[in-house]
Amino acid sequence: MSTAEYIGEFEQLVLLALLRLGRDAYGATIREEIEARGGRATSISAVYTTLERLEGKGLVRSRVGAPTPHRGGKRKRHYELLAPGVRALRQTHETIRRMTDGLEGILEPSS
Repeated sequence: MSTAEYIGEFEQLVLLALLRLGRDAYGATIREEIEARGGRATSISAVYTTLERLEGKGLVRSRVGAPTPHRGGKRKRHYELLAPGVRALRQTHETIRRMTDGLEGILEPSS
C-alpha cells in the first residue's frame, strides 16, 4: 500500500460512512453514521479534519451544494468517495481479514 493509500482507523470509519451514505454525504451525516454504527462519539471537527486529509490523498472529492433556506442561505459541502478510496478500503479490509484469520474464536464476543 503506498503512503497515499495508507489509511488509519478513523479514516477507515469516515470512508466506510461515505460508502454507506453515497455522494451527497456531508459532515453531520458522516458523524451520525460513525456514532450510530461504530458506537463511537466523534467531534465534527475530527470528521472535517479527516475529510480534508482524505481529499488531499485523492481518496474523496468535495463540492459545495446550493444554499438552502433552512440553513439561513448557507451552503453544505458534500463529499464523495472516489475509486482510489474504495481501493484503499479494500486493501485495508483484506489486511485485517488476513491478520484476523484463525483468531475468530478469540475475537468473537463471549455470551
